[in-house]
Amino acid sequence: EQFICSTIELPWKENKSRISCIPEGRYELVKRYSLRFKWHLWVKETPGRFFILIHPFNDAVKESKGCIAAVTKHTGPGKGILSRMAFEKLNTWIFPVLERNEKVFITIKSV
Repeated sequence: EQFICSTIELPWKENKSRISCIPEGRYELVKRYSLRFKWHLWVKETPGRFFILIHPFNDAVKESKGCIAAVTKHTGPGKGILSRMAFEKLNTWIFPVLERNEKVFITIKSV
């Protein structure tokens, strides 16, 4: 287990789609490409949810529909700074591991 960066999410609202963070737990990460986010990470098998992604944003309430953002530093509940920098650091570490067909997991827990 290795700490790479902090993350931000929406507040807990009973795991409701598009308005809540996902339940605490351990989830597998998969590399994914979309036109909107380019290369990013998909959090697999989130209970009751689909396509929870890790992509850059700095304010979960204003910018997230349930996804997760890597941030360099927390600045308040659901807020952080330098998300793109943290996202690139995360991908630089994780993508080569995934390309070797090794599994990578994220542990989600409240702080």
